[in-house]
Amino acid sequence: MESNIIFFDIDGTLFNEKTYTVPNSAKAALKKAQENGHLIFINTGRTIIGIDDCVKELNFDGYVCGCGTYIEFKNKEILHRNLGIDLSKEIVAKLRKYNIDAILEGKNDIYYDTNIHSKEVLRIKERHIREGFYKGKTFDDTEINFDKFVIWTNENSDFESFHNEFKSLFEFIHRGEGFYELVPLGFSKASGIEYLINYLDIHHENTYAIGDSTNDLSMLKYVKNSIAMGNSTPLLFDLVSFVTKDIEDDGIKYALKHYNII
Repeated sequence: MESNIIFFDIDGTLFNEKTYTVPNSAKAALKKAQENGHLIFINTGRTIIGIDDCVKELNFDGYVCGCGTYIEFKNKEILHRNLGIDLSKEIVAKLRKYNIDAILEGKNDIYYDTNIHSKEVLRIKERHIREGFYKGKTFDDTEINFDKFVIWTNENSDFESFHNEFKSLFEFIHRGEGFYELVPLGFSKASGIEYLINYLDIHHENTYAIGDSTNDLSMLKYVKNSIAMGNSTPLLFDLVSFVTKDIEDDGIKYALKHYNII
């Protein structure tokens, strides 16, 4: 059997966002896929510091993190791109100028501002503290240096001006009302896959990806075999090769069985 390479989003795909757990059926399916000679990778917008222990315990062959800005294979870092201190500080200044809340995500640290308006940002910060992802770094850190970031606007935000300042440097991925994920141009979940299959010499025909949201679009469009979870943003359904079941209805297992991977 020729080896396939399969990429999994985390939130809403592998990981239940309400219970913060991976279904047992998914755990068993992932293990079986590896036993059958296939490679399994996480492909997420999260940076590597924000990967939950219950995901790491599944022994993935590697990780594509931060929307392609970090790649790891067999516990070895093979690519990492950060923004640098100067640009990181410029972004902080403009976020404050235009009244925009943000979470700044790097390989080693996550940064929060000392003044947060968004309830969603506060909720995520609490979870990051609880899980040990957040080490206390703020926007005022003198060595601030991150890879990508997410923003939330409110009625006092000047999103248009912020967008005009940075649209030549970042892709703005619309994730919801007033919610955007910003990734350096040239990097994406798809670019991470392309880098890996070239690195590992795997044919494009043997690529699979499973996701559920708009930030999965690049990888779903890039791979040969694209799969949307049943609980996905409906926008994905007409854009993929196959729609599997919901995350809690054995969706991962159902998809891998459909493609004879397990």
